[in-house]
Amino acid sequence: MTDLLKTSLNRRTVLQAATVGAAGVSPALRALVHAQGSDAPEKKEVKIGFIPLTDCASVVMASVLGIDKKYGVTITPTKEASWAGVRDKLVNGELDFAHVLYGLVYGVHLGVSGPKKDMAVLMNLNHNGQAITLSKKLADKGAVNGAGLSKLMASEKREYTFAQTFPTGTHAMWLYYWLAAHGIDPMKDAKVITVPPPQMVANMRVGNMDGFCVGEPWNQRAIMDGIGVTASTTQAIWQDHPEKVLGTTSEFVQKYPNTARAVTAAILEASRWIDEGLANKNKMAETIAGKAYVNTSVDAINQRILGRYQDGMGKSWDDPHHMKFYNDGAVNFPYLSDGMWFLTQHKRWGLLKDHPDYAGVAKAINRTDVYKQAAAASKTPLPKSDMRSHKLIDGVVWDGKDPKKYADGFKIKA
Repeated sequence: MTDLLKTSLNRRTVLQAATVGAAGVSPALRALVHAQGSDAPEKKEVKIGFIPLTDCASVVMASVLGIDKKYGVTITPTKEASWAGVRDKLVNGELDFAHVLYGLVYGVHLGVSGPKKDMAVLMNLNHNGQAITLSKKLADKGAVNGAGLSKLMASEKREYTFAQTFPTGTHAMWLYYWLAAHGIDPMKDAKVITVPPPQMVANMRVGNMDGFCVGEPWNQRAIMDGIGVTASTTQAIWQDHPEKVLGTTSEFVQKYPNTARAVTAAILEASRWIDEGLANKNKMAETIAGKAYVNTSVDAINQRILGRYQDGMGKSWDDPHHMKFYNDGAVNFPYLSDGMWFLTQHKRWGLLKDHPDYAGVAKAINRTDVYKQAAAASKTPLPKSDMRSHKLIDGVVWDGKDPKKYADGFKIKA
């Protein structure tokens, strides 16, 4: 065989492998491609922003455990002060990726939550594990759940203030959905403010809000500090709901596709490691409780990640639908229907004036192609469909089939 023919064959083989993607490449062919450098990460060192929350764990552990190096990248987790800060740094390129709110990514893509920029969701980082906390003062008056809150707000008229973490984010949507399911219109019956997650407990302590929706460990922290009670977990609103995602810009994925795949694969493997057993979960809790990450006591983290809940009023229970990071791969796939759901809620609450192209937007943002390659590299199982179906707290089923009808069908809406 001539040198020219060898070169031609090698180049063609590499191109074929790149086209097929990791999922359809034989181990021998993959090794050849890797050796020739065609699938090596273009950018070897990446910054991933995170907010001090329990669900930043897979990003942190991918770095701390050195799993990132296995995939040819070095992850530097960078602690950020607010979701607005994360948004700005993602958009201007100061951050390569972020542990970020699902709805924030969609809001930026559509230009309804700050600067407009084409965005990408590469994977889900976790399911479940957020909560709605009401102040101890409200609980002492009988507002210990949605029904109790509704009754109190009807009988004791005043301005009630609730906090979420970002206007188009997950916590805003869980809070609004929960209030509306109990007959409370979040746009008319309450004042809603935005507060960064680590500042929730301090703000409730000085009486700035009656309740908030946030991720852990800040709901548990409110109980430990004696200032709040857990009125509802978010998994009680939507069992196995999508939560934080690995987000980046569409531009980054286009420019550095191999880096996007490598980082996703590393975080998938870290997610699996966390969910593999008690010892790993405890090590994770000890790690992320440190000053560089969440900066709280380990006992504020290590109970709820195991599903051991208490409500701050003497009730405790084991919740099998606690925060999951992997769950045999069921957590991480970026379902198109999950992204579409956030669009329906943005339309419901007037964040979007008109119905968007629900499926089209979700397909543009949720990069299932990159995810499937990363899943192959990390040996993560794939679901049979890119859509899924769930019944939420109000009995309404979301399956993604008729998003316009779903968005318009709510009794309480903007």
